[in-house]
Amino acid sequence: MSAVFSATAEVSPAWSPASWRGVPIRQAPSYPDAAALEAVESRLRAYPPLVFAGESRRLAQQLALAGEGRAFVLQGGACAESFGEFTADVIRDTFRVLLQMAVVLTFGAKVPVVKLGRMAGQYAKPRSADAETVDGRTLPSYRGDIVNGADFTEAARVADPARMETGYFHSAGTLNLLRAFAGGGYANLHQVHRWNLGFVERSPLAARYRDLSGRIDETLGFMGACGLGADAPQGNETEFYTSHEALLLPYEQALTRIDSTTGDCYGCSAHFLWIGDRTRQPDGAHVEYLRGVRNPIGLKVGPTMTADELLRLLDVLNPWDEAGRLTLISRMGADGVRRHLPPLLRAVCRAGRRVVWLCDPMHGNTVSTATKVKTRSFDAILAELRGFFDVLGVEGVPPGGLHVEMTGQDVTECTGGAHRLTEQDLGDRYRTFCDPRLNAEQSLEMAFLVAEELTARRRGAAR
Repeated sequence: MSAVFSATAEVSPAWSPASWRGVPIRQAPSYPDAAALEAVESRLRAYPPLVFAGESRRLAQQLALAGEGRAFVLQGGACAESFGEFTADVIRDTFRVLLQMAVVLTFGAKVPVVKLGRMAGQYAKPRSADAETVDGRTLPSYRGDIVNGADFTEAARVADPARMETGYFHSAGTLNLLRAFAGGGYANLHQVHRWNLGFVERSPLAARYRDLSGRIDETLGFMGACGLGADAPQGNETEFYTSHEALLLPYEQALTRIDSTTGDCYGCSAHFLWIGDRTRQPDGAHVEYLRGVRNPIGLKVGPTMTADELLRLLDVLNPWDEAGRLTLISRMGADGVRRHLPPLLRAVCRAGRRVVWLCDPMHGNTVSTATKVKTRSFDAILAELRGFFDVLGVEGVPPGGLHVEMTGQDVTECTGGAHRLTEQDLGDRYRTFCDPRLNAEQSLEMAFLVAEELTARRRGAAR
């Protein structure tokens, strides 16, 4: 893949990897040293790509199947990755829980599950304000480890371009480990199922989950009898893709490459890049950048989105209506999904556009406790998912998947779940710098409940 940039014949001649610099931008850090920023960008332009065009094309093909109901997407990982949590244990544990969730969801959806991690690049975060004030002192907001530090000090909050280079090497190391896990036997279906059996026995809802676990056990036994046992390549490896919000555009531009086989531009920082709800302006910088790269891309769709705005964004981001190109990630909140999603869904259906619909039940359900701690209710998360399934079911649109913020660690950041975490429990292991995440037990419980939901809906549709 070449590092030389050029527009392709398919993309508007006005687009280039740098054309975003000529339009309005939001959520952009202010770097005090322009020369240092350019030096880092120059080095990043010379580094190898983190992912490859062929991998992104293969992901797009699988997303196209999800749009038709022939696959189901599981996108999960931390709200914002931390340089301080760059350890093999943290990466392994999150990957492991995603595998466990995927096995359970495969049985619920009865289709392949596309595994898409919010990993190896999710280092930048949008903020509601450029600055924050604590005890009468105002400093720039923390924008993720790839921009500045979380400590509330003047030195930490300065936007430092050297952090982009650190982010690149952390992403490369994470990807190296993920690829080893995905292809080196760690993803063995029989091993993953044994982990799930352990979870079921620990869960207060064990009796409820044993039936599904038993059916998985029977299927794996049948596969073994057919010669697809623990040592067969089909059950020993998995495909795993990475994703993050394409928020820090100097970093994204520096890792844009031309695919030598097609001549198309790809964002090579991740297989899948998305636009957040705060940066989805059709004439804004983030839309401008992502309209030209050929990766499959995502668009967060929040409660303030109108049908006209959404259709305009579809025209800008996917003018050829390519299947698998664009994933719409609904984030409405439990109280708003049944009100805000239907008109958007109907508008897309009437326009005949091919998209994948994912549900992000996390961001619309963030609340603050009396002590100003951000949390999310497990019940509210599940309620939004059910509302999402209901709305899509009315229109006859297959649910493409779910997008969750989670970790493989035993944190206490979201309330509820089978172990009934309360606000009083949050202080035990509240470790996030940004948004609260489901812990490993809550994530697996969510997968079992969604699998039950999908199974029930499939049976209902068959009657």
